[in-house]
Formats: sequence, structure tokens, C-alpha cells
Amino acid sequence: MKEIEINSNEAGQRFDKFLGKYLDQAPKSFLYKMLRKKNITLNGKKAAGNEILALGDNVKLFFSDETIKKFSKTSEEVFRPVQKNTAKSKVKLNVLYEDENVIFLNKPVGMLSQKANREDTSLVEYLIEYLLDSGQVTREELKTFHPAVCNRLDRNTSGIVAGGKTLSALQILNEMFRTRSLEKYYLCLVSGKIKDGQRICGYLKKNTKTNKVSVTKEKTPLFVSDHVTLLKVHLITGKTHQIRAHLAAIGHPIIGDYKYGDFKINEAYKKKYGLKTQLLHAYQLCFPDVELVKNLPNRQIIAPVPDLFKKICIDKGVNNNGCMEFKRSSGFDL
Repeated sequence: MKEIEINSNEAGQRFDKFLGKYLDQAPKSFLYKMLRKKNITLNGKKAAGNEILALGDNVKLFFSDETIKKFSKTSEEVFRPVQKNTAKSKVKLNVLYEDENVIFLNKPVGMLSQKANREDTSLVEYLIEYLLDSGQVTREELKTFHPAVCNRLDRNTSGIVAGGKTLSALQILNEMFRTRSLEKYYLCLVSGKIKDGQRICGYLKKNTKTNKVSVTKEKTPLFVSDHVTLLKVHLITGKTHQIRAHLAAIGHPIIGDYKYGDFKINEAYKKKYGLKTQLLHAYQLCFPDVELVKNLPNRQIIAPVPDLFKKICIDKGVNNNGCMEFKRSSGFDL
């Protein structure tokens, strides 16, 4: 017999959905049969499966250990290690902030936010391994709830990814991203000289075959030289490749963006700086006044400016004096 007490990450869902996660190898017909026969009970009583679980509810499975093992994933199957157990091979997450409910990570270039294919390893897998290693979650808990991230960045975009460690935190964060009640700001280095801030409007159309967006139809310059501009972009909607496509459409493509940008310019920066990806960085999240983020300083998260951004901006060959003067006038610090 197995006895389970419902925790906060399991409460609020239908009983049959919980059973389907815990005994994920069992057919639904088997689960409903066991409910009818009272081999599965809820708070000592017969259940139909459509009950909504509450914190502290008691579930009993009157099965042998062999039966439970047969219909449940092993601890290894629940979550397979993604990293070799050596210090050299471990990926160290860049944690910007965390508490018992939320975690904000600075995703590096080259890492997926979430899996695109089953065999992929993404930031989500590294996050779960981090929580397992630090004792914040157990493999048993992973049978019925997986911590996850709430926003996606392209593989070659760095910056802030928000994650929820609890079900309630995930629900609140997802709702803020869905309703756009939080503000998202990106940094990008673009080709050309932009002197004034402006708002870009247009219609985005995605070609699913090429995975490229065309514009058919808020940038604030932080640093300007004769050939490059550092922008802080306020992203309102967050459609696919929105920043990259819009900036390219007005003649100021992001440096290093080979899909939408200028090949010759990209090759020049690649040769001089070893550039391998577009210079786009999810820099800042500003949150509304909600309980979940009450401990965040000024209710915001900032991911430090990447080193390559700094190098290009302060490089004497790019106009170091102009950069320093602009820093003082704008208050933005590289």
C-alpha cells in the first residue's frame, strides 16, 4: 500500500489527472477500475476521479510495490541526468535572483530555453538538475510537478529567463507574460547611426518554411557612433523575431544577425571580434506590484550587459570618447 499526502504543487487539479501523472504507465481504464473497486481512495472514501484535490488530501493506493513500480516511472526515468558528474563538465547556471517560489536566470548564447526536439537538452533540464542538486525538489515530487520557465529566448539570444519553482508561481508568472502586465526590455547593437528614439509599427508575417518574419507595413539609443548604435528596446508583444525583423526593415539590422542582417557587416565584426551570433540580449524585466515579486529590488530583474557589447562600445576604434560621453548623459552604465 502507498499513501500520498497532496502538497501545494499538486492541489487544485482533478484527482484523475493527478493519478495519470503519478501512475503514468497505467491505462486510464485501469485507473477508473481501481477507483470503482476502492483500490484507490481519496481521504479514506471512494472517489470518482473528477474531484478537485486540496492541500493535505490523503490518497491511498492499495497496490503491491510491484504493481506501483510497474505503472510508475523509475527515478531515473522521471528525470535523466543531463550532465556528467564531474566539476569540469557541469554547466553552472547564472542565477540573477531566486527565492522559494521563483528563479531568474541569465541564459547564455547557444542554449535552448526549452526543448525543440525530444533529444534536446535545454535550460529547463539544467534548471531541474540544479533544483535536485540543491535539495529544492525531489525525484518523487517530479512525478507530478515539473518546475519550468515562463518565457522563451532564441537559442542565440542571451538574457533573462523567468522560472517558477511552484505551481502557483508558474501560474502567476505565465499570466503576467500573457497579459503583458510586466515590461520587457532588450539591448541590441545595430548597424548604422540612430540619433533619436522612435516607435516602430508594422505587420509581421511569418514564413513557416524558412522560419523568417517579414514586416509589411521603442527604441532609445544608449550609445551612438558613426557605424553602430546601442539600443534599449521595449518589447510590447513579443512575436517571433519581432525585434530582429523590425530593425532590419528600417535599415538598422542587429549586428551578427545572418537571417535578417547585412552579411558584409556581420563578417567584418566576426573578423574583428570573433562574433558568432546576433547581439541581442534580454536585459530587463519590470514587474507590477504583486506579492510574488515583493522581494525584488525595485520589482525588477537586470541581466548584466554581455562582455562583447561592452568591448565593441568602448573599443577605441569604434569611438570610445563618444561612448563615455553618452554614458554620462543617459545614466546607462556599461
